[in-house]
Amino acid sequence: MDLVLSTDTVPDHEKLAYWRDAVGRALVPVSVVPRGAGPLHGRITGGRLGRLRVAAVESDAQRISRTPAHIGGSDSCVAVHVQTAGRATLLQDGRHVTAGPGDMVVYDTARPYTLDFPERFAGRVVQLPRRALDVPDEHLRDITATPITATAGLGAILTPFLATLVGEAHSYPPAVAGRLASSAVDLFATLVAERSRVGIADTAREQLVLRIRDHIDRHLGNPDLAPETVAGAHHISVRYLHRLFEDEGITVARLIQRRRLQECARELARGGSVAPAVSAIAQRWGCLRC
Repeated sequence: MDLVLSTDTVPDHEKLAYWRDAVGRALVPVSVVPRGAGPLHGRITGGRLGRLRVAAVESDAQRISRTPAHIGGSDSCVAVHVQTAGRATLLQDGRHVTAGPGDMVVYDTARPYTLDFPERFAGRVVQLPRRALDVPDEHLRDITATPITATAGLGAILTPFLATLVGEAHSYPPAVAGRLASSAVDLFATLVAERSRVGIADTAREQLVLRIRDHIDRHLGNPDLAPETVAGAHHISVRYLHRLFEDEGITVARLIQRRRLQECARELARGGSVAPAVSAIAQRWGCLRC
């Protein structure tokens, strides 16, 4: 990572102001109130991983607040905080949750929040651009300041994955970093769907639609992917397949086309020292007639 900010060489009477600015540079602007009487010590190692902003933070006890005054001048993003030492209490959207080592919490920087660290702590933060997440606001509100265990479900996959991304961010070449960032975004969006009250499939029909969408995503590179093959893979008629998607706001054929174009655009946006041919990217994603 290319940013290292530490209070070690800062005079004691300037440490608090320095630390507040450091958090703003590495993450987002906030206010900081120390919980102890002595000078505040802290260290942030941060940088970019593809389109993500990541940071490893360790510091003394403190209370961090993001208010409406901070929000207007910075980009909106969703932050995932993995606690690695000490405890933290997050307050947002009228809820609060306490995290210990190994726990993960989520907050939206577009809305006020408070993070309270009653003791010296360490954590790893991944900030996902709001515009990169194809997730409705109401779904995000269902997951902020809620407990996410690292021992079950997608939390067991995402928590160690994000913690490792932050710790190893400096070692990935740009092309690999871009792919890992995309994987993090996709995994987080899936977690939101899993945890959201409206995202959890509680009927057989909803479960089938989710399986079909997953099938489409896993077979985008197959040029023969079409409503007929999708229906056959799920042992239903094409007519019933179309009926299932009447309430989805998109036809199956259009969904396949849109997902292929999204993946092509994502790969083109990564760039790199040797840009692949557009035709090669299109072929890789089965986009022969898009």
